[in-house]
Amino acid sequence: MTQLATEKKATKATLGFVAFIIFIDMMGIGLIVPVMPSLLENMTGLSEDQTAGIGGWLLFAYAMMQFLFAPIIGGLSDQYGRRPVLLITLFLLGVDYIIMAFAPDLWWLFVGRLISGMMGASWAAANSCVADVASPEERGKLFGILGGAGAFGFVVGPAIGGVLGEYSVRMPFAVSAVLAIGGAILGFFLLRETLPKDRRRSFALNRANPLGTLIQMANTPIVLGFLGVIFLLQMAAQATMAVWSYYTRLQFNWSELDIGLGATLYGALLVVSQAGLTGIFIKRFGAKRTAIIGLIIGLPSYFLIAFAQTSAIIIVAIVVGTLAGITFPAMQQMMSERISEDAQGELQGAIASTMSITSIIGPVIMTMTFGYFADDKGLYFPGAPFILAALLGYASLVLLWRVTKRIEN
Repeated sequence: MTQLATEKKATKATLGFVAFIIFIDMMGIGLIVPVMPSLLENMTGLSEDQTAGIGGWLLFAYAMMQFLFAPIIGGLSDQYGRRPVLLITLFLLGVDYIIMAFAPDLWWLFVGRLISGMMGASWAAANSCVADVASPEERGKLFGILGGAGAFGFVVGPAIGGVLGEYSVRMPFAVSAVLAIGGAILGFFLLRETLPKDRRRSFALNRANPLGTLIQMANTPIVLGFLGVIFLLQMAAQATMAVWSYYTRLQFNWSELDIGLGATLYGALLVVSQAGLTGIFIKRFGAKRTAIIGLIIGLPSYFLIAFAQTSAIIIVAIVVGTLAGITFPAMQQMMSERISEDAQGELQGAIASTMSITSIIGPVIMTMTFGYFADDKGLYFPGAPFILAALLGYASLVLLWRVTKRIEN
């Protein structure tokens, strides 16, 4: 076997394990989703509507920590390498799950969510591994594979968590801890460093924060434009994330099983879209056209959901919507091509922080919109959040078109 072939094999093995880390990370998050309401009810003795409010604050705490720490994690990986950052964050995530498994009261749950948000920002370092070892034209496909690994983890996690929750509402936390710590130990022996020492740079706190990172990205206006597209798209996606279960129960009388199966279908198709179709589309059309095609095909799904009269239309909307999954990795490829090799972690941190902002403010906006149009006062139109999502989505398409027009052919 030649030296080049050996290097390629080692690179594939490394990226494969990085995908495994993302899978474990997202699977751990998914495992606890089905049992969190019951755990909160058991711990506080409050009603379902009251615990839903507490659950919202737990999500807020998680998203806020991701927003603050994603640039720090990315910056640390630019100085010390991806391997130690990935392994340490994964191990500490496991410790966090142990804390949550044995949390005696609500405050300890909040401590756990804060730590989870900090350590969950590690995907900035994971995505940076792609930029370290892949050529610019290969990055979109590999970003898609990593995204697909995360989506698959979130598909598998809730299903397993629901089964384990039948035995104990705390068991999924314990299993998540075993997966995270076990993955970190396995990675200690199998994960290879992807960032050579001659391509590293010193950590700077003035850059490793959301504002400092965005200021740095502003030095590359095209990248800043792409971050604007990501912000609008993720704000639109919050309609689905925040009101999906409420909307489908109200309009179509879906059960918890129906809602779960719908989410599973979406996640499974997103795996196919990101991991399977992204590389094919980029090879055939290029990254610019792929990003635009994904939105043109996928955005009508919001209108389908908003005006759906039957569950069958919702299923069609799920299928159509997941095709937009090819847009994000295509944009990641174009962004990474325009950032220096020693600042890829900073770029991924900026992307993570941008997405986290939408996780902080998006659910509030979408649930308030749903509540306003789903009560018995004034205009009754519970699909309103998805109309808002469509408007945000088409605004992102216009911005994407303008940004890509500035890229030389």
